[in-house]
Amino acid sequence: MAVLKGPQRRFLLQPRSLHRPVPAPPGGAMAYQGFTQEYLGIPAVTRAYTTACVLTTAAVQLEFITPFQLYFNPDLIFRKFQIWRLITNFLFFGPLGFSFFFNMIFLYRYCRMLEEGSFRGRTADFVFMFLFGGFLMTLFGLFASLFFLGQAFTIMLVYVWSRRNPYIRMNFFGLLNFQAPFLPWVLMGFSLLLGNSIIIDLLGIAVGHIYYFLEDVFPNQPGGKKLLLTPGFLKLVFDTPEEDPNYNPLPEDQPAADPDQNEQQPPPPQ
Repeated sequence: MAVLKGPQRRFLLQPRSLHRPVPAPPGGAMAYQGFTQEYLGIPAVTRAYTTACVLTTAAVQLEFITPFQLYFNPDLIFRKFQIWRLITNFLFFGPLGFSFFFNMIFLYRYCRMLEEGSFRGRTADFVFMFLFGGFLMTLFGLFASLFFLGQAFTIMLVYVWSRRNPYIRMNFFGLLNFQAPFLPWVLMGFSLLLGNSIIIDLLGIAVGHIYYFLEDVFPNQPGGKKLLLTPGFLKLVFDTPEEDPNYNPLPEDQPAADPDQNEQQPPPPQ
């Protein structure tokens, strides 16, 4: 019997699994990976807010909770300490249907464009705009019978984006062509055609205009100054600190030097 030596022997003794082709991941796994990458590619604030809105609507649709546990009610908030209503009334856009998907599309689109556009690298300022707009809408809700303010919040985002992009041409369902600043008013007219109350739209436009005026217009006027200052704790939480070019690290924090560079070179021959 012949005895195998050298490379032939090593080849036969290798595990068989090394010679098997690596199977490609199944289509479901590839789709999941693609969805995960796309989802994580959404800016943080837009991702968090839209996800909260979708999950809230799904919970209502599956009857885990009811809209009566979410709506804005000052008596329940201040007397029963149901503080969550200050937030949940911005997360519910009604049952699944045309109105819900219409609002979700506009919310996701313009929230993302703001975060990736004029608020790029300024996440804390974007969060502060959320808090400022939500605070004003809540104050108005104390004096009006408004139960859910999510649609007004969406209109506020659309208004701020439209004023910061005044020269972009818009097309609404292929019927109307107009400049971007008219978009909130077109949406209000569309809501009126559907038989909805326009108070919510007017509230969103009013709050959006207040923010735009205080942030973009008034500071540039003679004698004007910036009134909306983002709190430091928000910048500490949401904004990564910039590196100081003048910072000199301590010796123990500096990278170790190459030992070859520390060797003394022999003096040149005389």
